[in-house]
Amino acid sequence: MSISRRIFLKTAAITTAGITIAPNTILGKSHGHLAPSDKINIAGIGVGGVGRRNLANMKTENIVALCDVDWKYASKTFSDYPKAQRFKDWRQMFDKMGKSIDAIMVATPDHTHAGVAAHAITLGKHTYVQKPLAHSVYESRLLTKLAKKYKVATQMGNQGNSFDWCRQIAEWVQSGIIGDVYEVHTWTDRPIWPQGLSEPKGGPAIPADLDWDLFIGPAQKRPYNPAYTPWNWRGFWDFGTGALGDMACHIMDPLYWALDLKYPTSVSASSTLSNLYSPPQAQVVTYKFPARPPKEKVNMPELKVYWYDGGLLPDRPSELKDGEMMGDENGGIILIGTKGKIMTGCYGMNPTLLPTSKMADFTQPEPTIPRVKGGNGNIWATNAHEQDWIRACKETPSSRRESSSNFQFSGPFNEMVVMGVLATRLSGLQGLHRELQWDGENMRFSNISPNDKIKIVTVDEYAVIDGDPKFDRRFAEFNALDMANEWIKHTYHNGFSLPAMPNS
Repeated sequence: MSISRRIFLKTAAITTAGITIAPNTILGKSHGHLAPSDKINIAGIGVGGVGRRNLANMKTENIVALCDVDWKYASKTFSDYPKAQRFKDWRQMFDKMGKSIDAIMVATPDHTHAGVAAHAITLGKHTYVQKPLAHSVYESRLLTKLAKKYKVATQMGNQGNSFDWCRQIAEWVQSGIIGDVYEVHTWTDRPIWPQGLSEPKGGPAIPADLDWDLFIGPAQKRPYNPAYTPWNWRGFWDFGTGALGDMACHIMDPLYWALDLKYPTSVSASSTLSNLYSPPQAQVVTYKFPARPPKEKVNMPELKVYWYDGGLLPDRPSELKDGEMMGDENGGIILIGTKGKIMTGCYGMNPTLLPTSKMADFTQPEPTIPRVKGGNGNIWATNAHEQDWIRACKETPSSRRESSSNFQFSGPFNEMVVMGVLATRLSGLQGLHRELQWDGENMRFSNISPNDKIKIVTVDEYAVIDGDPKFDRRFAEFNALDMANEWIKHTYHNGFSLPAMPNS
C-alpha cells in the first residue's frame, strides 16, 4: 500500500546515503545485526484471541504496538501492555511506527493474514502468522516468495512444529521402522463452532468498539451480524477456512515433514451439505501425491492422504485392542507403511507403533533432527515456537538457522491445506464429482472445462405448516472454472491490495 511503501522507500534512501549514525531499528535490527541479548520491537495485529497467547510467549521482547479492529475484545491484551501504542488499522500503524517496529505477529481472521503479512515483509519486518498461513493458494505462494526475497525471519503459528514429537515421527518414518509409507489418515474433532450456516441477515447495530469496515477488510461488503465475530468467523467462507484450515496445519504437519511432500497431483472431496456462505459440518478430503526421491532409509512412493472432520473418522485399525483409543480426543494420524503402522494423537502427540504392544521392545532411532529449546512437555505451557522465531529474527540472513515452520516450508504446506477447501467447495451437492487434477507449479486445476457448471445452495429453509413440512432449498449456478480461479486467488475489495508476486 502507498502508506507502507513510503516508509520502505524512505528507509532505503537513508541506508543508500551511507549514514553511519542511525537508530538501531534502521541499520541494526532490520539487517539482523543484533546480539541475542538485545530485544526486538514487536507489533501485534489481531490480539483479542490466540494473539494474546502468542504475545505472552514473546514478552521477552518489547511489545511496542497493538492493533485490533475490536477494542473491547482486545481490552485484556491492551491491559497486558499499557505502554504499547494502540491502533485499529494496521496501515496507519505502519505509517506512524514503521521505523520503530522490527517484527510483527498476525492473528487476525484468515482472510486478512496475507494482506498484513505481505506488506510487512516488503518493509523488511520479521513476520509470525497464525495458522492457516493464508486464506488462498495464491496468498500462500506470495508469502513464500516475498519471505525469500526480503530475507526476513518467518514462522507460521502451528506450534506443534517446534516440538519433539514432530521430529520423532520424521525419524521413525525415515529410519524405515514401518517401511515405505503409502497411505495416511488424519482427523480432527473440529468444528467446535457453528458451520453449515445460512447467510446471516443484517439489522443489529455495530458495537461502538468494533470497526466493522476494517473487519471486512478485502472481503465483499455485508451488513454487520454478531454471528461473524468474535471467533465464529471460521464458519464463513469469506473470512475462514472451516475445520480443515483451522486444524490441518497442526495435524498434517508431522506427515508433511516426514514424507517430504510438496504439491499434490490431485484432490477430491465429499461433505455434508455446504452452501455459498459457510463450510459443511463434516467432510472427507483425499489428496494424492507423486513418488518422491528416497529419504534416509526409505523410498517415498505414491501416497494417498485422507482428511476427516466433523465426527467422521477413518476405519479403526485392526491392531488396536478393545478399549484403546484411536488417536486422542482431539484427533490423530495413522501412517501405513509396507512393514507396519504408526498412530499419533493430535499435533503428532504420543506416537506409537501398532499394535501398541510393539512399543515394549522398541528402540528409538538415534535423533538426527535438531530439537528446539523447550520443545517438549505440555504444548500449552511453553513459548518454544515463538521463541525459536525470535531467535531467528536476531540472526543475520547469511547465517540464520531458520525456524522450522518458516514460510519456505509452511507456504507450500498451506497451499496443500487450502486446496482441500477448494475441493469441498467445488464438489457440493450439484458440483464437480470428480478427482480434480492439480498443476501445483502454475496453481491451477487442469481438468476443469470452461463449460463446466456447478450449482451451490444459497437458501436452505423449512417450516412445518399444519403438520406438513415445507422445504425451500434454492441453488445458484456458476461457471466452475471461474469459481475455482476466484477461490485460488481471491479478488480484493474496498481498496485493499497485495504486493506483486516476485518472479522467483
